[in-house]
Amino acid sequence: MMIGILQPGYLPWLGFFEQINRSDAFVLYDDVQYDKHSWRNRNRIKGSNGIQWLTVPVHVKFEEHPAISDVRIDNSTNWKRKHLAAIRQSYSKAPFFKDYIGIFEDAYQREWELLVDLDLYFIEKMLDCLVLSHKKLVRSSQIAVENGDRIQRLINICHAMGADEFYEGAAGKNYIDDDNFARAGIRVIYQDYQHPQYSQLYGDFVPYLSIVDLLFNHGSDSLKILTQTYEQRFKV
Repeated sequence: MMIGILQPGYLPWLGFFEQINRSDAFVLYDDVQYDKHSWRNRNRIKGSNGIQWLTVPVHVKFEEHPAISDVRIDNSTNWKRKHLAAIRQSYSKAPFFKDYIGIFEDAYQREWELLVDLDLYFIEKMLDCLVLSHKKLVRSSQIAVENGDRIQRLINICHAMGADEFYEGAAGKNYIDDDNFARAGIRVIYQDYQHPQYSQLYGDFVPYLSIVDLLFNHGSDSLKILTQTYEQRFKV
């Protein structure tokens, strides 16, 4: 059994969902320290004026070293209205705008207090759109394991999930010791994601955007494109 372990993000990029698709189960690493300038509360979309950041404002005192699961959203400004307006403006001319805009209209009408709840809500909705809702998601905060050091905790999570393979992101090559996992009976497989090029609105193709860019532009073909099994050649 292969699992992936990754911190939740706000409207994540394609590679995040490729890891979920390839894994038998996926652990959302929500009880590790929240890091500044990360993807937990922001992502990028593309509109007629180019790249635009969608950033969820948060209350964070970094000297307190908060866990991702504890980070609260700063609702003193109407960020939800701004995000919905940006998505509408950027994708109103996209082929599948009407298919998905309702998801965002509904989400931004809700009250959100914890960032992790917002992130997980959108992740699950995006999985529905990609027809991946059958994938098992587990929050690390709900897995009873001993912490240990950084590597040992990952190993402990793999054992708790019954995994003998760990699908790790490419950045893991910088700190993962494969031998430690091998001694624990776990094979580490590193993601080597080759970002697909697909039809976008507004000029030259821009990679590494939020998954919403792919969905609005390609609808039900998004999973095939994301996993690079789509045979049609797009003119970009």
